[in-house]
Formats: sequence, C-alpha cells, structure tokens
Amino acid sequence: MVTSATNFSRTGLSDWLVQRVSAVILLAYSAFIFGIFLVNPDLDYAQWSTLFDSTAVRIFSLISLLALCGHAWIGMWTVATDYLTSLQLGASATAVRLLFQIGCALLITVYLLWGIQIFWGS
Repeated sequence: MVTSATNFSRTGLSDWLVQRVSAVILLAYSAFIFGIFLVNPDLDYAQWSTLFDSTAVRIFSLISLLALCGHAWIGMWTVATDYLTSLQLGASATAVRLLFQIGCALLITVYLLWGIQIFWGS
C-alpha cells in the first residue's frame, strides 16, 4: 500500500468521515448564527459581545473553527492530489504539489491560531 507523506489522515474512510462530520458541525454552527440574527434582527455590538462572552458559545465556535480547518485540509489535499499531477505539470508535479500543500498547511495554521486569538483573546 502506498501512503503519502503529506496526508495527515490514515485512510480514505477517515478522510470521508472527517469531511462529513466537520460539514455537519459547520452546518449546525451556521444555523446557530443565522438563528441569532433571526431572533434578534436589530442586534448591536454590545449584545453580540455578550453572546460571545459565554463559554458555551466560545467552545462551540472553537469546535467549529477546528472542524473548518480539518475540512479545509482534506479538501485542499484532495484538490492537490487530484489536479496537481504529472499529467498536467510534468516532472515537477511532486514539487508543486508539496509547495501547495505546505502553503495550505501554513495558511490553515495561521487562520486557526488567529481564530483562537479572536475567540479566546482578551
């Protein structure tokens, strides 16, 4: 069996499961935020700030952020392995794919740390 050094998950089934579970979490979070706007159409900054001062909302937001990062990583890894191949790029495909994946991993890490700082910073 061939394993890719840049694939952080173990099998196609685990990739599929992470994609589906993270999509459900993101759907629930989107519905929650949309519901907040429906219930409070004239929501101001003070109410919004009070909502996100709640530990439960911060935890739900953090879980959603982690789900988004996992979802994005698997999606970008799939795009890289499906479309950045030697058929399209020639002999340099492996280098291009590796640079693309490193760039995606760095960007996802920056967004994760930035999101944590936004939700849990002072």
